[in-house]
Amino acid sequence: MSDVFAAFVDVLADALDEHEATAAELAARVRLSRSHLDRMVEAAAGERPARLRRRILLERAAYRLLTGSGNILDVAVEAGYGSHEAFTRAFSRAYGVPPAEWRGRPDRIRLDAPSGIHFHPPDGLRVPARDEVSSMDLIQKMVDHHIWLLGRMLGQAARLTDEQLDRPITISVEGIDDDPTVRSLLSRLVGQLGMWHANLAGQPYDFSVEQGESVQSMRRRLDEVGPAFAGEVGELCTANRLDELIVCPGGENVEVYTAGAMVAHVLTFASYRRTLVAGALHDAGCDDLDSGDPIRWIS
Repeated sequence: MSDVFAAFVDVLADALDEHEATAAELAARVRLSRSHLDRMVEAAAGERPARLRRRILLERAAYRLLTGSGNILDVAVEAGYGSHEAFTRAFSRAYGVPPAEWRGRPDRIRLDAPSGIHFHPPDGLRVPARDEVSSMDLIQKMVDHHIWLLGRMLGQAARLTDEQLDRPITISVEGIDDDPTVRSLLSRLVGQLGMWHANLAGQPYDFSVEQGESVQSMRRRLDEVGPAFAGEVGELCTANRLDELIVCPGGENVEVYTAGAMVAHVLTFASYRRTLVAGALHDAGCDDLDSGDPIRWIS
């Protein structure tokens, strides 16, 4: 049942704006009849698929009312309602007041739901974890990943010739950072924190700030997003919410990741970028960073 429900959540995230899609068509995407899917989703989530979808669209509409300047009819159409009146009736039943009044005095965006699945700004879903993952579990998983990846690298290295094995390495950053410089890497390091902080807060991130950014701007941004991101990770660890899922539409593919995977991702790519910056700073005469090794910092 859990696999079917997970598949349905993926379909739901990708089809929020397909208002013409019928319940039967959505059920077919997970290879079930509508009645069978209704029963399985209701058993797993406490809501039938159509009701769950309408609730999430209303939560998104509440977010749009709060953050956008468009008229209520535009929000209604995006939520799948054919008229201002129909949307107002549905919104009023869910939130207790009409959308215009709610916009003037906004309350909570999330509606009560037995499933715990909610709209996650700007365009995703937040799905509660099925199992608790502690910070110790995450560290163990990162160590296990390191050992697994090292084994895969050795397996591929076994195919190389001695000449290939002993050839001096030219750093390849294709697919990670194009034409890296100290400026661009530092800006991306700060931006990585800012991007994920925005994601956790349900806000968009403006990548244009990283174009030719000054060191002063980077320091101002780090002063803001550094403590905020660290605090968010601390809360996730304390509450054992590292297995909490966020489902985000990604064009043809729906992206699903856990909070723990996000932390591991940030630390992995930050480590690579920090190593490049530490080496470049050393070459520029700044040799007091000890290569950025955390072994003496963590006590």
